[in-house]
Amino acid sequence: MMTGARALAEMLDGYGVTHVFMVPAVLRRTLAELERFGVRRIHTHGEKPAAYMADGYARMAGRPGVCLAQAVGALNLAAGLRDAHLANSPVIALTGGRDPAATGKGVYQEVDDLPAFVNVTKFSAEVDAVEKIPDLVRQAFRAAVSGRPGPAHLQFVGNEGQIDLEEGDLDSSVDTRFVSVPPVRPLPDPQAVAAALDLLQRAERPVLVTGGGVRASRAAGELVAVAERLSIPVVTSLNGKDTIPGTHPLCVGVVGTYSRSAANRVVDQADLVCFVGSSTGSMTTHFWQVPEPGVPAVQIDIDPEMTGRNYPLRVAINADARAALGAILELAGPARANRPDWLAIARGEVAAWRRHHLRHLRSDAVPIRPERICAELTDLVPDDACIVVDTGHAGMWMGGMFDTRSADQRYLRSAGHLGWAFPAALGAKCAAADRPVVCFTGDAGLWYHIAEIETAVRWGINTVTVVNNNSSGNQSARGFDRAYGGQQTPEGRRLWTFNEVDFARLAQGMGAMGIRVEKPDQFGAALERALAAERPVIIDVVTDIEAMAPLAVV
Repeated sequence: MMTGARALAEMLDGYGVTHVFMVPAVLRRTLAELERFGVRRIHTHGEKPAAYMADGYARMAGRPGVCLAQAVGALNLAAGLRDAHLANSPVIALTGGRDPAATGKGVYQEVDDLPAFVNVTKFSAEVDAVEKIPDLVRQAFRAAVSGRPGPAHLQFVGNEGQIDLEEGDLDSSVDTRFVSVPPVRPLPDPQAVAAALDLLQRAERPVLVTGGGVRASRAAGELVAVAERLSIPVVTSLNGKDTIPGTHPLCVGVVGTYSRSAANRVVDQADLVCFVGSSTGSMTTHFWQVPEPGVPAVQIDIDPEMTGRNYPLRVAINADARAALGAILELAGPARANRPDWLAIARGEVAAWRRHHLRHLRSDAVPIRPERICAELTDLVPDDACIVVDTGHAGMWMGGMFDTRSADQRYLRSAGHLGWAFPAALGAKCAAADRPVVCFTGDAGLWYHIAEIETAVRWGINTVTVVNNNSSGNQSARGFDRAYGGQQTPEGRRLWTFNEVDFARLAQGMGAMGIRVEKPDQFGAALERALAAERPVIIDVVTDIEAMAPLAVV
């Protein structure tokens, strides 16, 4: 016999959970039990950033991140799961919920939250009896890491999940197959592998488009080996940006909407496109224009529902990415393909892109150009660092202008929610305490969850946050100019600009280190100081409000 709290704590520890992220009060007795196992309980200032922290933890660790909220905060937690859902990240949310015995009586804070989790989770269930805890916890972990990973949710009876106080004859064992992603590696059909390899070898201008599924499969090594063996240029989605070093001679860059023009141009010229671990969504294909439907295509994906969803396929391989790429390598043998003309075209596109943007990448202008920050980060971020990037202009600048330099660097990006990056970086640092974690966001993004600077200080989560501070959300400038008849007006400008704020001073007031950078030649020293500080650091970089990230090339 044991309490539900004891069983839940033992199981979380058994699944390798080292941190949980929460806003009290929820599952209080479970939180107390977790202390016995050394699990850190990170108390945040909001449910949404708690979900984002769990998401960053999950993406960095390759295993589930756990977040918690009481019933009144459950809807906020569900909102925070949207990014994990869109990015196929294995986050497990634990919430308090209604007591069925009091339903409809006007209980304090009573709302039926379960429907809110349906569209942002793979699995959602109510724990309405203590005896159900072990089985449902095992199912939540099983669902979160299997196939295409994604969030799972358990709602515990009681506004604070008080059912964990009850006792039962509970089996707290865990299924160790489902501790991390991927739990199993489905093998490819040999005939499909042979057909795909034949197409790749016969094509004159093939290109590999790699997505987050390559990272989830830990298949970056196999991907690069296939590209080198078959002499195929590689473009990546934003989620797959760290699947090949940006400095590799076969890497062309990020393709799609938040992209590098060279990547879109190369895909446009390809006579065969091979998608690997990519859902072929709108951002990676710039709304299905890069490539255009009808181009000969191959797709490798663990989820059969993804293959052929947006592009007609010559060959579909339903398998784990690493298993499929390994099978292609084995069948190809040691001989290397030779495509000098096609590789020269791809490298020429990259060189042309770099020449076009060089004046901004190395600009000494004041206010600072964001491209210069990206170039400095490319040069200076340590080889074992994790880079966490917001959406909006932050995602556009870094997606196109920043290059990873080594296979050990990790690149995590928001799947669409501004403000995600800063709390997600805190979660990533919890998952990899011995590695540098550098967040890139704008002032518009930092404002969302700026209170979590205090959380980072309180828990000693030593990330470095670079703020592209132009006192605006200027990604919206073009849209509001169109809304005002194609001209910028004072009232239209008020809809996307902010007051000028020194974030370095704000950070210092919350106990972090703050560094203000107003000239481009100051940034390198500021980053070096921040990385050595062993405390949370905000680098506030004053940038040009008129600098607009380049739009996608079609």
